[in-house]
Amino acid sequence: LGIGANQCVVKINNRKVLDGIRESEGISDDGQWLTVMRAIDKADKFSANEIVKLLGPGRWDGGEEGRGDFTKGAGLKDSQINAIINFIGSPSEPGTSAIGVSDAATLASMRDRVGNSKIGIEGVSELEQMSKLYSDQYSGRIKIDPSVIRGLEYYTGPVYEVELLLDTKDEKGRPVRFGSVGGGGRYDGLVSRFRGEPVPATGFSIGVSRLQAALTLLGKVDTTPEFGPVVVVVMDRNEIAQYQTFVATLRGAGIRAEMYLGNPKNNLGVQFKYADRRNSPCVVIQGGDEKAKGEVQIKDLIIGAEIAGDTGNRDDYLQKQADAQFAAKESDLVEAVRKVLTRHNVNWK
Repeated sequence: LGIGANQCVVKINNRKVLDGIRESEGISDDGQWLTVMRAIDKADKFSANEIVKLLGPGRWDGGEEGRGDFTKGAGLKDSQINAIINFIGSPSEPGTSAIGVSDAATLASMRDRVGNSKIGIEGVSELEQMSKLYSDQYSGRIKIDPSVIRGLEYYTGPVYEVELLLDTKDEKGRPVRFGSVGGGGRYDGLVSRFRGEPVPATGFSIGVSRLQAALTLLGKVDTTPEFGPVVVVVMDRNEIAQYQTFVATLRGAGIRAEMYLGNPKNNLGVQFKYADRRNSPCVVIQGGDEKAKGEVQIKDLIIGAEIAGDTGNRDDYLQKQADAQFAAKESDLVEAVRKVLTRHNVNWK
């Protein structure tokens, strides 16, 4: 994709460790714990102070009481809130808790915080095994991060997220942070709901839109709109078969083409607007007069758009006007359309 090794990090955690924290802090209410998980999942968006509010009484979106929408918190005790904040870390910026902290230090802290919880110890052990597998070749590119939990309830073991560390700016020069562009994990109980038997499974998802936006800012994606098909407009409903023949002829020559499939009563203006929306390089027209002559009209939409606002040289204007629409024999349809495609370097992928 063109993203360098120092421009992204895979952050991993284990839900069993979080379950161990839950046990050690005595949080027995499932609904309350779900709210806790959702609060922790926002660690890549909010500061530690905002997470504290979500773990406690709640948070106002406007920054102070009475401003914006109110999100009810988990209602934890101060000691429980402190334990969870200390567990996930207190980054100065959202989403940076794993950076600059060694896995060994993170694992030692985890083992200390889960106490005697059996499931918590099991989760830490699994992370230790994973760390040994990737530490030799991928140290720095894969990091253990206690703040990664994945918001969905069905995860039961290791979870991970891929975070971009790009230093990019938008078109206005403002810094842009993309955060997570993918993630997933282990879930042992989800499939068994449908199978009636234990089925261990893993899965992941990718944030395609966010990833595309990042690649675009990096200049790795060509954002030039691709040309649409040549559109054969419908002048006469009784000639649909003929228009379909034109489409088939163009397609047979390797040219993308389609017949206008909207209401055939729509006038040419409506059909031309449709072709513009499709980013078509040209349209093929045949009315009664053209049919009687065995001809078609080829309208170059690109030149047509150019001359619409052209106030330059009169001779140039007249030449463009002549190029913008011209007649061709039916037998020369492919050659005439190719003339327009070549003129504008139209190449479909």
